[in-house]
Amino acid sequence: MDQENKIKEALERGVEKIYPSRSALEKKLKSGRKIRLYCGFDPTAPTLHIGNAIQIRKLAQFQKLGHEVIFLLGDFTGMIGDPTDKAAARKKLTRKEALKNATNYKKQAGKILKFSGKNPAKFLYNSQWSDKLSFAGLIEIASRFTVQQMLVRDMFQERIKAKKPIYLHEFLYPLAQAYDSVAMEVDLEVGGNDQTFNMLCGRDLIKALKNKEKFVLTTKLLVDSSGQKVGKTEGKIVNLDIPPAEMFGRIMAWPDEAIGLGLELCTDIPMAEISQTKEQIKQARLNPRDAKARLAREIVSIHHNQKAAQEAEKEFNLIFKEKKEPSEVSGFKYKDKNANILDLLFELKLVASKGEAKRLIEQGGVKINGKITKDWKQQISLERPIKLQIGKRRFCTVKY
Repeated sequence: MDQENKIKEALERGVEKIYPSRSALEKKLKSGRKIRLYCGFDPTAPTLHIGNAIQIRKLAQFQKLGHEVIFLLGDFTGMIGDPTDKAAARKKLTRKEALKNATNYKKQAGKILKFSGKNPAKFLYNSQWSDKLSFAGLIEIASRFTVQQMLVRDMFQERIKAKKPIYLHEFLYPLAQAYDSVAMEVDLEVGGNDQTFNMLCGRDLIKALKNKEKFVLTTKLLVDSSGQKVGKTEGKIVNLDIPPAEMFGRIMAWPDEAIGLGLELCTDIPMAEISQTKEQIKQARLNPRDAKARLAREIVSIHHNQKAAQEAEKEFNLIFKEKKEPSEVSGFKYKDKNANILDLLFELKLVASKGEAKRLIEQGGVKINGKITKDWKQQISLERPIKLQIGKRRFCTVKY
C-alpha cells in the first residue's frame, strides 16, 4: 500500500468523525510533517480488551506512516474513574491497584504496536505530570470550563432524574484527561466515539493554554443493531489475555450484525473485501457463520498466532458441530475435599465473579458430571474427580 492509501486508511477505516475536519488533518499529514498523537488507557481491569485493541490498531496505522505515537497509561486518571456512560460513580482505584492492573498492558499492546526498533511507540504514564500539578494549576484549568458543560452530559442528566449523586471528582476527570494533551503537546488524540466529550475538552484546553490546534479522531464503536457494545457483559467480554479457544468462542457468540464492523475494526482484511463479504451475506450467498469464523480466526491470529487460531477453530467445531468434548480438557486440584459450587468456580478462575457463577447456575449453564445443576448452594464432594462444563465451551476436571 502506498503512502497516499495508507493516509486514506488511517483517516477512513473505522473512523466516526475527525475534528475540526478530515480535510484539515489530511492536509497536515500530506505536508510531510510528522505529528505526535496518543490514546489513553485507564487500567481499570487487569487486561486490555478488544475495544482497546481498536484504538491501538488506529495508533499502529499512524506509526506505520512514521508519526510519533504515544500509548498513555492513565495511572492518574484511572484513580479518578471516567464517568462516561456510567449510571453511578466508578469505584476509585489506588495507585498500587492501577499499576498492578497494567502489568501486562505493554505486552498485550505490543502484539499490534511496536515499542522497539525503528520509530518505536512511547509508553508513558500520566502521573508523570498530573502528580505535579498544583492546586493553583488545577484552578487555572477548571476556570476554562463551566458546570453547565459537565451537567448536560447524558449520564449526569439520568442521575439527576434518578436522584443519584454526582460527585465533584467526576467533573474533574475530563479536566485531568484534557491536561494530558497540554502536557504532551500532542497534535492528535485518538479514542472511541464515546470519548468525544473528554477529547474535545483537551482540544479546548490546549488551544487556550498553548494556542495550539489539536485534532481529535473518534473511532466507531463495536455495537449491535440496538447500539449496545458487543461483548461487554460479564463472561462475554473478549479480553486480550484469554486463551485462543475461549477468544474464538466468544467472538462466534457475537450477533451477526456485528460481523461487518468487526472485520473493519478488528482485522487487516481490505475494505473492498469486507464490502464484498457484507453484500454476500445480505444476498444469502454466504453463511454468516462462515464469515464470523473468519473474523474469529483473524482476531485470534493477531492476539495469539495463526496456529492457535486454527486449533481454536478445530476445537470449536468439535464441540458445536460434532457435539463432542474438546480433545484436551484442563485439570485442576482443589484445596478441600468438599466445596460450595460458587466458591469452586470462582477460586479456580472459571468465572470472573461469584455473581457470574450464580447467574450461570440459575440459568442452567453449569453441568457436574454431565448433569445440569441449578442449586448455587450445592456442596460437592471432590474425593473422586468430577467433570465440570461451564457454559457451552468450557470443560475441565477437578479433584482434591
